[in-house]
Amino acid sequence: MTSPSAREAEAACLLSLEGALAAGEPPDLVGYTGEVLEGALQALVKRHGAAAAPLLRAIADGARAKPTRKAAKRALYRLAQAGVALPLSAPAPIAPVVRRRAEQPIRAWLSGIDGTGSRAVWILFEGGLGGQLQLCSLLLNDEAGVLEAAGGSITRKRLEAELRHLREHQKLPWVETDPARASALVGEALALHARMGSEPPPEFSRWRRFFALPPARPADDAAQAGEVDSHLLDRSAELLELPELAGWFVDPGQIHEDALALLQARESRLVVSDQIKGEREAAIVDAVIDKQFTGEARRRWARRLAEMALIFRSTGREEAARLAGGAAAALADPSRTARHIPFVRALAMRGLEIGTEVALGRVKLPEVSRAPTRT
Repeated sequence: MTSPSAREAEAACLLSLEGALAAGEPPDLVGYTGEVLEGALQALVKRHGAAAAPLLRAIADGARAKPTRKAAKRALYRLAQAGVALPLSAPAPIAPVVRRRAEQPIRAWLSGIDGTGSRAVWILFEGGLGGQLQLCSLLLNDEAGVLEAAGGSITRKRLEAELRHLREHQKLPWVETDPARASALVGEALALHARMGSEPPPEFSRWRRFFALPPARPADDAAQAGEVDSHLLDRSAELLELPELAGWFVDPGQIHEDALALLQARESRLVVSDQIKGEREAAIVDAVIDKQFTGEARRRWARRLAEMALIFRSTGREEAARLAGGAAAALADPSRTARHIPFVRALAMRGLEIGTEVALGRVKLPEVSRAPTRT
């Protein structure tokens, strides 16, 4: 026998069902027990017969609670047994033929770093409409951010052809890397723009959303101060003999007066000993180092060396990687005097030598400037 409270609940549930039937919308049946629902639905079917079928179908297909859906399906079954033609369930939405997926970086490549602190970065994204491939081609600089941006949709066959062409004609090393790491380098370039209040070139606008949330920089690409092998450090100037570092030197445009001083010292008619000449040249080199290897510039050179150490290691050149890594660690150590790092002295001297060529008119300054420029 049904208790008074159950009968009241069933009456309330039936009232809700009646209102929903009149309004043509599914009712809120939350809180009713399965027994109450069964009774109310039976009463609804008894009163309205086939007219209740659309509401029952809507409840059976769309109710949140499983017991509610089951009770509605049982009521539909009883109607069907009575010979009532039931409405069909609403068809599932048809998935679009072409899906749009968020673009994700799946492959990436980096070049070595040139003498201006610039490097090429390629990142291959997959996603968008139909999961297409898109190649983002950038030129990044550690003082200016994004210098150039290009790219677009590409096929795998075309990509492989472009990579072969790069490996055959690129002067700097070109290696594949972790896409997250390459994206992090782009994130750093964008952060640099934000600090300087500058903007990437307009061509980058189509790629900006791909780097909306740049990942954190991997731990292995920053120069870390630490114990340095003194023998490797003594040999660090040998790095400038490598073809990849042929363009590495202090910007002649920033040491014009020092280059003139070196030129005058060498052309002086005063008869002085070789020792005094050497001391004068050393003093000029010291002055250049003191001006050009201050905190931020020093960290920048250390980072370039650390990056090149990774490039050398990726191309199987362990000796060059160790030399670059040792020089990077020395530069990253603020307690170590920059004047005493052979690699730094070689950088300064090469810049001075080129500066004297500029002063003599043999070389044009724009041809050897290390200042980053947009094409």
